[in-house]
Amino acid sequence: MIKKIIFIFIRAYQRIISPVLPKSCRFIPTCSEYAIQVIDKYGIFKGGTMAFKRIIKCHPFHEGGYDPVE
Repeated sequence: MIKKIIFIFIRAYQRIISPVLPKSCRFIPTCSEYAIQVIDKYGIFKGGTMAFKRIIKCHPFHEGGYDPVE
């Protein structure tokens, strides 16, 4: 149930907020898509931690690149 609520918030961000912001994610898949995949695979706590670490790395001084959920 909580996982579904988190997914609703992430999807809302993807559909409402992200389109009006400049493209800035340095990773493939995007940080929001990565968050959905990792939370779905590992659960709220471990997946949430992994998503948080990924978002922290998404800044202009990090090279980014292909970073799939493993």
